[in-house]
Amino acid sequence: MTHPVNPDTLVPMVWISRLAVLTLCFVSVASAENWPGFRGPTRQGVSSEVELPLHWARDNNVFWKTPIPGSAWSSPIIWGNRIFLTTAVDGGSSCHVLSIDARTGRILWDTHVFDQQTLMKRRQNSYASPTPVTDGQSVFAVFADGSIAALDFDGNVLWRNREFDFFSEHGLGASPILYENLLIMAFDPSSRTGRAEKIGWKVPWEGAALWALEKETGELVWEGKRGPSRLAHVTPNLMQVDGKMQLVSAAGDVIQGFNPDTGERLWSVYAQGEGVVPSIVIGGGLAYSISGFEATAIRAVAPGGTVTWEQTRSASHIPSMIYHAGLLYNIHENGVATCMDARTGAVIWQERVGGTHWASPVLADGRIYFLSEEGETTVIRAGREFKELTRNRLDEHTQASMAVSNGRLYIRTENFVWAIGDK
Repeated sequence: MTHPVNPDTLVPMVWISRLAVLTLCFVSVASAENWPGFRGPTRQGVSSEVELPLHWARDNNVFWKTPIPGSAWSSPIIWGNRIFLTTAVDGGSSCHVLSIDARTGRILWDTHVFDQQTLMKRRQNSYASPTPVTDGQSVFAVFADGSIAALDFDGNVLWRNREFDFFSEHGLGASPILYENLLIMAFDPSSRTGRAEKIGWKVPWEGAALWALEKETGELVWEGKRGPSRLAHVTPNLMQVDGKMQLVSAAGDVIQGFNPDTGERLWSVYAQGEGVVPSIVIGGGLAYSISGFEATAIRAVAPGGTVTWEQTRSASHIPSMIYHAGLLYNIHENGVATCMDARTGAVIWQERVGGTHWASPVLADGRIYFLSEEGETTVIRAGREFKELTRNRLDEHTQASMAVSNGRLYIRTENFVWAIGDK
C-alpha cells in the first residue's frame, strides 16, 4: 500500500539525512589516528587506520607533494591536520622545524631554532636525523650536535637545551620520546678527544647517558648512566611490568631497563655490537632488540634482563622490526624480509623483496609497507604466509620511515614530502 508524502515532514527528513552524512564525515575525521613521533603512537610502526591506499605512483593517488629545503632524514609526524618535521640547511649548520598543513601541503611556518657545528657523520646520515615528537601542544626536536628545542604549534620557540655536547663517529640517529611530563633522549656517543683510540666506537666507555628533561621548561630531571657501552642510535620504548612502566633502551653491547621516573638502571644484558640502530619493539611480555654490527643478533628479553631467545638469520642493521599478533617482521637493508614467531624466534618465512632498505616498515590495515631507498614501496599481506600485494614507485631517493594518519601515507623523500591516499 502506498502512503502519501506529507510535505510538512519532507524538509526535516532531508535535513536529518544531511545531518547523518555530516555525522559520518565527522566520525571519520575524528577517528583519524595521530602519528606523534618516530614509528607512531606506540613507537612500533603499527597504525590502527584502515582504508589506506594500496596503489600509487608519481602521478596517481598523490594528494600533494611539497618541496622541503635543506637535507634531513627525520620522519614526518602528524597531529590532527598538522605535519611537523625537521631539516638542516646551509650545509647542515642551520637547524629548522617546519609545520605543514596536512590537507593541502602548504608550509605554515619554518622556524630557525639555532645553528650547530657540522661535525663528523656517516655518509648515509644527516644533520637532522632524529624524528621530532609532539604531545599535541608542543613539538620537541633534536639535532645532530645533541641540541634540543621545544616549539608551540605556532612555531614559537619555547625553550632550548644545548647542554649535552654530542659527538659520534656516525652522527646522531636516535629520536626522543615522551613519558608523562618528561622528554627522554638517548645519547650514545663516542669520544671526541679519544678518536685515535676509537673510544666509544670500538672500545667501550662510560660516556653514554639517557637524559630526561622537564618538557615544559627543558630542565634536566634525571640522567641515566649506562656503564661501559659503545655508540648507538636506538630509540627507546616503554614497557609495562607488574603495573609499572619500564624504559627499555639499547646501545652498543647492552640492552637495559630503566625506571622512567628516576633514571635508575634496573637491569642490563650484554649484547655484543656497535653502531646499533634498530629501535626497541615490545610485545607478548618481551622486549626485542637487534645488536648492531660485529655479532649481529635479534634478542628477546624478558623483564628483569633474561634473554629468552636469540637468532642471527637475516637480522637487520638499520630498519626496526614490527611486532603484531605474535609475529615479528624484519627487513634487512639488503631487501630480505623475514617473519618470525615472536615467542620462540623461529623463522616462519623469508623472502627477498629487493632494493636497499634504511626506512623502518609500517603495518596498517592488515598490510606491511616496506619502503626502499629507491622510493619503491612493496606492500605485503601481514601473516604467516608471504603474499605480495603490489609495488609502488615514486623514484625518489629516501631513507626516512613513512608516517600514517588521516587515511593517508606520508613519505619524505630527498626533496619532497608526499601525501599518498586514494582519491
